[in-house]
Amino acid sequence: MLWKDEGRSSNLEDRRGMGGMGGRAGMGIGGTAVLLILSLIFGRNFFDDVPAATSTVTQSNGSLSPTDSAAEEPEVRFVSFVLNDVQRTWAKTLPKYGAQYHDAGLVLFRNATQTGCGTGQTAMGPFYCPLDEKVYVDLEFYDELKTKFGASGDFAQAYVIAHELGHHVQHILGTDAKVRRAQQSDPSAANALSVRMELQADCFAGVWGHDTQQRNILQQGDVEEGLNAAASVGDDRIQQRRSGRVNQESFTHGSAAQRSSWFKKGFDTGDPRACDTFGGG
Repeated sequence: MLWKDEGRSSNLEDRRGMGGMGGRAGMGIGGTAVLLILSLIFGRNFFDDVPAATSTVTQSNGSLSPTDSAAEEPEVRFVSFVLNDVQRTWAKTLPKYGAQYHDAGLVLFRNATQTGCGTGQTAMGPFYCPLDEKVYVDLEFYDELKTKFGASGDFAQAYVIAHELGHHVQHILGTDAKVRRAQQSDPSAANALSVRMELQADCFAGVWGHDTQQRNILQQGDVEEGLNAAASVGDDRIQQRRSGRVNQESFTHGSAAQRSSWFKKGFDTGDPRACDTFGGG
């Protein structure tokens, strides 16, 4: 991806050097609370994304050494560029369809941090909190994206941010509130509606990808990286890796095929109206 260093985004907040709790050891009350809130808001079982705890949560000072800070700075600059670029795309795109976009924030943290939804932890992976309109990312996830999910490349990393900002677009459009009401009316449809929410966010990520292609900042292999990243976090692949079994009824994000297909639809059309996962099957 032909990205340029624009410095740190004004919408980026760096909390990596702040104190927190070790998010991988266990959940704790705060972590449980944020998972519950996000699960209720998005109808997505965030608890399924967190590996079973083997010990209690331990306190960490969250300090970031000068060496670590310097080593991660290029990645911070890349995240800043993607954050700005995705939001510029939506700022010029949404008004064409009768809506105004406003920026979301992005918080970099390590281990755990306070959010508008409660205490967010690394083990939850990147997530968007609609209550404070911020995306939360621990840069360690990008190592997992390569080693654990088999999705490498800078465009794969960019897809993650674009997907989470897709949830911000849904929040602006009121989609999340409509889905929440529908889930309350019919709890048996909660998982299916959650899948449609996630697939639409994938499609919105593809809409941004289409815009990058029009501006000639994609490189050979970038599209494949995005498709692979979308597929790698499909429910079927995650379940297969964790337990060796696939239970479609428990899907909350969509299958690998669905996720890559909807990303491609957004990428091919560049039209958010093509991302009607609720009426488009």
